[in-house]
Amino acid sequence: MLDSIEYAQIIQKLYTLYATDLFTYLRLYNTAREDAEDLLLEVFVAALEKKDFTILSEQQQRAWLFRVARNKTIDRYRHQARWHYVALDQVMEDLFEDDSLTPEQRALRQEEFAQLRSTVQQLSDQQQEVLHLRFTNELRCADIAIILGLRESSVRALLSRTLKHLRAIYKEGTNL
Repeated sequence: MLDSIEYAQIIQKLYTLYATDLFTYLRLYNTAREDAEDLLLEVFVAALEKKDFTILSEQQQRAWLFRVARNKTIDRYRHQARWHYVALDQVMEDLFEDDSLTPEQRALRQEEFAQLRSTVQQLSDQQQEVLHLRFTNELRCADIAIILGLRESSVRALLSRTLKHLRAIYKEGTNL
């Protein structure tokens, strides 16, 4: 049995490993940075309160943290009767900054990004979420299944259909 200091150290390690990914995920659904920070804190408090958390494998812990983050976001907005997405460019903007690009290359990249953002916004909320979990947070389908409460085979099928649909929409939009 772990004492409270050892347990807190484990949670601190998890915070160091996953806080950035969890915060990015929470910002996707919370327009206010402060809301995302509050929910992030609530997620790790829940981990501290879960007595058998430390017996989970590292992969299971990560999936559990993301599931709790998702559930806490849903709970918060269920009570407020609203569900907002942060604009994709707000979350991803810094990832596409490259000082070595010329102004023309930057403009082209921004156009491509705007087209992709527009295409992704045409997908359903569930499709957007599965893409975000898989490619932004780099979660495995098994972990996504736990987070979304689906079977792994359902997640794989959803991801495959979503990517096929995304390609079709993107291709249609770029051929206009």
